[in-house]
Amino acid sequence: MKIGKKIQELRLLYGMTQQELADRCELTKGYISQLERDLTSPSIATLVDILQCLGTELGPFFTEAEPEKVVFHEDEVFVKEEPEAGSTIHWIVPNAQKNEMEPILLTLELGSATDKDFPHEGEEFGYVLSGVIQVNLGGQGHKAKKGEAFYYKADRVHYLRNIGKGVCRVLWVSTPPMF
Repeated sequence: MKIGKKIQELRLLYGMTQQELADRCELTKGYISQLERDLTSPSIATLVDILQCLGTELGPFFTEAEPEKVVFHEDEVFVKEEPEAGSTIHWIVPNAQKNEMEPILLTLELGSATDKDFPHEGEEFGYVLSGVIQVNLGGQGHKAKKGEAFYYKADRVHYLRNIGKGVCRVLWVSTPPMF
């Protein structure tokens, strides 16, 4: 870890100049400059003072945050095939159940349906990539075909059924994660 670089990032985050930080810490601007370029190392006491002026402490300062994963690749997808039910689920974002929403790619064979989901908190959204489905929501059926989307509050019993003439594929997103 480059201590100086991290101090500089915090200083800039708070909109402070080197001189302002130096004044608050009773140090010189030259020392802050050398510190930020990693030309010198502070004592623990000096580092604690600097971090206090920057609104943080040693623990959080030295804790490395994991970089946020943004793109997920095909080899990371988890696939669950249910031949008896005529469906395949692709969890396209690994460990999405720990997030606020969970997207899946659902494939339904001709005439097959998902299991019934009972009322729960949240909302669900889907986009039909191919085929024709019926969104069954609270005892009412709603037809959606390729290129169409559906969206509803999950406060009623709901499920999807393939009512087309071939395989259908749906990008389906649930919040909170339910799949």
